[in-house]
Amino acid sequence: MPDNRIKNEKQYEALREKGYSKEKSARIANTPNAGKKGGHAKRYEDRNKKDIYEEARKADIKGRSKMSKEQLIHALRNN
Repeated sequence: MPDNRIKNEKQYEALREKGYSKEKSARIANTPNAGKKGGHAKRYEDRNKKDIYEEARKADIKGRSKMSKEQLIHALRNN
């Protein structure tokens, strides 16, 4: 049975108030560094399609195998 608890409830609620989906809010709030600032990840546009595709796979984006790099970026940002 999956663990449905939110690790950082305060961050989850803040993300929901900003309009993020429940799934995306939970995914962000449950990361190991949830609530910490200062991430230094590259922008999606600066990554190659393979890396973006892997992020889409982790986010369980449906139809990702047929998407262009731009479509993958859009799907990740709006999931």
